[in-house]
Amino acid sequence: MTSRLPVLLLLALLLLAGIFSASAYGLSWDEPLFYDYAETIPSAYQGWDKLDESVYGASAEDHKYYGPAYLLLGRPLKRLIETASGMDAAAAWHLVNFFSFLLGVYFIYRLGTRFITRGLATVNAAFFALQPLLWGHAFINPKDMPFMTAFLAAVTLGLEWVDALPERNGGAVNTGKLLLAALALGIASAIRVIGPLAGVLVFVYFISHARAFFKTARTRAILHLFIYVLISLALMFGLWPFLWADPLNRLLEVLRHMSNNPTELAVLFIGQIFPANELPARYFPQMLALTLTEPLLPLAALGALRMTAKIFKKEQDWRAPLVLLLWFAPLAAYNILKVPSMYDGIRHFLFLLPPLFILAGVGMEAVSAVTSRAPGVPRFTFNALLVILLLLPGIAGIIRLHPYQYTYYNSLAGPTYRVYENDYWLTCYKEAVEWVRENEADQPLYIQREFNVANYYGDGLDLRDLRQETLESLPADALMLFSTRANLDMKSVFRKAPLVHGIGRDGVEFCLIKRKN
Repeated sequence: MTSRLPVLLLLALLLLAGIFSASAYGLSWDEPLFYDYAETIPSAYQGWDKLDESVYGASAEDHKYYGPAYLLLGRPLKRLIETASGMDAAAAWHLVNFFSFLLGVYFIYRLGTRFITRGLATVNAAFFALQPLLWGHAFINPKDMPFMTAFLAAVTLGLEWVDALPERNGGAVNTGKLLLAALALGIASAIRVIGPLAGVLVFVYFISHARAFFKTARTRAILHLFIYVLISLALMFGLWPFLWADPLNRLLEVLRHMSNNPTELAVLFIGQIFPANELPARYFPQMLALTLTEPLLPLAALGALRMTAKIFKKEQDWRAPLVLLLWFAPLAAYNILKVPSMYDGIRHFLFLLPPLFILAGVGMEAVSAVTSRAPGVPRFTFNALLVILLLLPGIAGIIRLHPYQYTYYNSLAGPTYRVYENDYWLTCYKEAVEWVRENEADQPLYIQREFNVANYYGDGLDLRDLRQETLESLPADALMLFSTRANLDMKSVFRKAPLVHGIGRDGVEFCLIKRKN
């Protein structure tokens, strides 16, 4: 317990910060319909006759392809938070989302202890947690962030289960690890259809130990593998009602839908507007390099070199590093070579980040090993300085951008306004509507798009849909709310209207309130 005290203290501090800040975050434009899905999907379990399109919510054609495991598990906690704290539904969900992120921080630590000391694994977990991009998504992203955590948990617990298989005198422990691994994989698979990839990584690790298993635990290993697959599949199908009517064909339908992803959503990148399916090959690596703090990729590269050297020197087993490589490299290469439809930065690929942070932890170990040999300076001083240099950029970004941390770009990006997407999920609507309430509550406010997001915060205000208006029909002196995502404000016929108030951070405007001249 004492050895885990630092990471427990870290999690406690993060939890405290999350509880006090959850209410500051505005709804993202993906959230209202997704939370509607959370309210309707439980009815699928009330009887076969209830299983129709209505159980997938108001956006059934889209959301039926998203497994609802996280929503089913998170909804009771969300309702408990609402009842106990008096938070509104959005803030309660944001806190639930943050809890799932903290679980991911814990599993980054737990996986990291395979490769580095517990102390460095704790520092690495803090480095992960205090990435502004991840901190922002931790509250407002109920799709990609919980999946990242579930995928990370499935891999971590799966590796631990395989490691325990050869032990002859640990039946209860082995069984417990098997059940936890299968549970994590089943949940990950019932959140997103790529979740079974975590099971493939665990299977690769299992096969890499085949010689040891056949010497000491062949029957038990095969039996456990069968149970692992069976339980995870049962959970996947049990937690995903869309698959029930025709499991195989519907699973293939989901795979086709997700792999094709035919969206042509407009994406602002390097100062140009691209359709999401026509982005240049550098989109993924460039967004990866610019939206995480500066030390990450150099440390990860250093960690990869150190780990490779240790493998060749027989100081490091090759099996777990192989899992890290297969976790990140194939999909990263696919994104660069194939360039599928992408948008909203790297949010769809957050589950690919853990291997980079594990390698970064190994890179920290390499730096610590070199600096510890410097003459005349205590090792503690070097390590403390290293921790400060690692964490300071993230902490500064989190404070400076609050509550829009997910719009973070590091210093390598240069000016980002009208160059890259910033508040692409329109979370600034909360602050914008609150400003109107405080300053011009007697005026109707016309919303350019995503009316339901603004309307959530519009109690007592007269909110209207700008898309229903023309230059002639809009009243004189009318207030209008615009988003700068993909330069939407510049595409409007009202683009030359004078600015009344802007919402943004660091000189970048996310929302614009204008008045008809």
